[in-house]
Amino acid sequence: SRKLMRALVTGFEAFGGDSVNATQSALKRLPPFIKQLEIETLLLPVSFARAPAVLAAGIEQFAPEVVLCTGEAGDRHGFCLERVATNLCDARIPDNDGARPTGCKSIEDGPAAYFSTLPVNNMLAALRGAGLPSEISNSAGGYVCNHVFYALMHMAAAGGHRWRGGFLHVPQAFDAVARPQARLLLDDVVRAIVVALDAAAPHRAAG
Repeated sequence: SRKLMRALVTGFEAFGGDSVNATQSALKRLPPFIKQLEIETLLLPVSFARAPAVLAAGIEQFAPEVVLCTGEAGDRHGFCLERVATNLCDARIPDNDGARPTGCKSIEDGPAAYFSTLPVNNMLAALRGAGLPSEISNSAGGYVCNHVFYALMHMAAAGGHRWRGGFLHVPQAFDAVARPQARLLLDDVVRAIVVALDAAAPHRAAG
């Protein structure tokens, strides 16, 4: 029988005064398996100080082959596959600890940027093929999302890990109470993560 591969998907708790976060809701609805991928999920705090350590502990616990971090961006109208993580914290609003770093580095002696090691072009084609509004983004912003994406790629580079990692920004999802104005259904967010993961899984030999 074919060996299952493991993917770790992370999302964030609510922040910025919101009562919901589309990625937190989507994590709870992900299937345990997508074809030959076994799915593990991890909720991260919206905290510059705490999120990287929670991510590192999850990677150690689950030993995944693929890591897809997801975050919500209220100003995006579609799904954004992030290509680049930059070594910059530049918060427009405070995080959930009340911290608001501006113009400083994520990791003091780290390189200026890292590229995603997930096949973003394949993932984009798959998302668009599924009828989901999607694009590749060259800026993950200056908030905790980018900070976590950078920490993820720095971990991979510094630790010689063999997993591949990247980041997907999702738009706000419809919630009848909290967000009646949002354009996308939560089902779309779940479907986008599933489609992206399936396209991100390293090609396996049959047999």
